[in-house]
This record gives sequence, structure tokens and C-alpha cells, in this order.
Amino acid sequence: MSGIRIREAAQLLGVSDDTVRRWIDNGNLSANKDESGRKVIDGAELAGFARSQSPAAPDLLGSDSSARNRFVGIVTAVTSDKVMSQVEMQCGPFRVVSLMSTEAVRDLGLEPGKVAVAVVKSTTVIIETPGGNP
Repeated sequence: MSGIRIREAAQLLGVSDDTVRRWIDNGNLSANKDESGRKVIDGAELAGFARSQSPAAPDLLGSDSSARNRFVGIVTAVTSDKVMSQVEMQCGPFRVVSLMSTEAVRDLGLEPGKVAVAVVKSTTVIIETPGGNP
């Protein structure tokens, strides 16, 4: 398996290249050299490191849930008609869009600037990889 370059690792973790280099220098991550002599990180190690560094989403709801995919963010846009609404949120670097009834939008007081939690519970989650990967 080929390694992940420092720049790519930084993008995946949402940090700067320098932060990844510091983690390598401090021994938090290990790096090897690829055939071109560039530092690369093993993908499985990076995945474990990312998981260990990921804080749990704050529980703004105060309730238990079987849903494991919870994204805390801020509402950035609400587009409504008489029956349905589209609510957009920015959750860290991710844009989350939800379609719901306009009644639910009113009941929840959703408007730009409101902090909310997008909760995803689905049996269908599509996962894609860049082309050419086995």
C-alpha cells in the first residue's frame, strides 16, 4: 500500500502541513520515504491517529441516540416554500443539506446563525474512492 503524503494527510485532517510535520517530529506519527524520497504516512496509521484525535461531537441535544453520525454546525441558509424547506449547515469543513417540512423549520427555529446538530441515521451511505485505487 502506498503512503499518504504530508500535504494530503494535512488536508484529510483539516490541519496545516506544518502541524503534520510537528506530529512526525514529536513521534506522534511515523513517516517513511517513498521511492522519490518524500515523507509519506501509512494510511492505516493515519486512520488510527485521526480517530484518536477526533473529539466526540458535543451533545447539544441532551438525549441518547442510536445515530452515530452527528455533525454540530451552524445553519447557513434556509430556503422555504409553503410545504418544504431546504436547510444548509456548515459543520466544520463540511456542508450538510437537509430537506424537511417548513413546519419543522418553524418549530425548530432554524435560521442562519442558529447552532444545530445534523444527525444522520441511514442504511445507505455511499462511499467513493479516487479513480485507479484497487
